[in-house]
Amino acid sequence: MRGSISLGKIFGIPLRLHYTWFIIFVLLTTSLVLYFPIQGFYPIEQRMILGILTSALFFASIIIHELAHSILAVRNGIPVKEITLFVFGGVSQITKEATHPRVELLIAVVGPLASLAMAGIFYGLFILLAQAQQTLIADFMQWLAIINVILALFNLIPGFPLDGGRVFRVIVWQRTHNYHRATNIAAKVGQGIALLFIIGGIAIILARHLWF
Repeated sequence: MRGSISLGKIFGIPLRLHYTWFIIFVLLTTSLVLYFPIQGFYPIEQRMILGILTSALFFASIIIHELAHSILAVRNGIPVKEITLFVFGGVSQITKEATHPRVELLIAVVGPLASLAMAGIFYGLFILLAQAQQTLIADFMQWLAIINVILALFNLIPGFPLDGGRVFRVIVWQRTHNYHRATNIAAKVGQGIALLFIIGGIAIILARHLWF
């Protein structure tokens, strides 16, 4: 992506940061700082520090999600140009597609599995911190656990190019034995799901306007 800066390499894979990432980082940190005061009268400085750290851990979770895709791709002989963090999260720029459905399936599912693993780690930290009565930090860990589960489930929606859409393409690919046809079908299904999200969003806005 243009307008991005290099953060070095992880496992030989270049990691870059697009300038739009700073927008979502500030918005996310601000929302965290404003959301968690209801749990107690904590100093604003403490909430800000924990908010920044929590945002950083969230994006570290996204990097781990994308790294899982990229490392498995590289191990299967598929080059990865770079991983870029931007306003909508992160993306692995894989330079070519898998040549076998099994490889495509593994690359697709490993990302959500990594997110679920991160959710388990953060939930374990939440339990330990809650038992130690570190309420504010525990709440941030619980939020990270929940958001990683949401990240995994959202990516499993069968809308191409989400991970779930790639899994759907694998299923069609295996049935039709035609990669290009499977890609076209998965892309159309993805467009349909995107349209449903738009219609659903409009319906929710209208319903809130009518009832409140």
